[in-house]
Amino acid sequence: MILYHGTNQDFETIDFSKCKRGKDFGCGFYLSDDPQQALEMAQNRAKFQGGEPIVQQYEFDNTLLKGYLLFRQFEGYTKEWAEFIYANRKNLLRENIHFYDVVYGPIANDTVGLQVRNLIEHNISLEVFLERLKHMKGITYQYFFGTERAINQLKRI
Repeated sequence: MILYHGTNQDFETIDFSKCKRGKDFGCGFYLSDDPQQALEMAQNRAKFQGGEPIVQQYEFDNTLLKGYLLFRQFEGYTKEWAEFIYANRKNLLRENIHFYDVVYGPIANDTVGLQVRNLIEHNISLEVFLERLKHMKGITYQYFFGTERAINQLKRI
């Protein structure tokens, strides 16, 4: 499979020390299987941080998700996804709170992120959070590569 990473600065080596803490699935390298989604991410980063929009392409053998790599998959806005996002967003350390090599699931975009923040700050319950997400449109997904073992399986093309 081909995966895409949107950035505002080209690089050859994936460096975990540059990842931001408190992200959806933890500190890691995020990709999409949708080139348009990656381009929009690159354009947003360039707009707010400078640089030029760049979409990097990586080849990945997804058969490795069945047995070789520790993989977690979320198929939508579920209670388990919300709890996972909540825990990762609260974690401000560089060390992840889980041991998955790869995680796949919905992006908590700005609109969803606002609801996550409301949940974290205890302004809404988990039940209200999930009910509000049912009405969201345009769900997008992301791949998270969070270990050296996973990153080593990506081949830039």
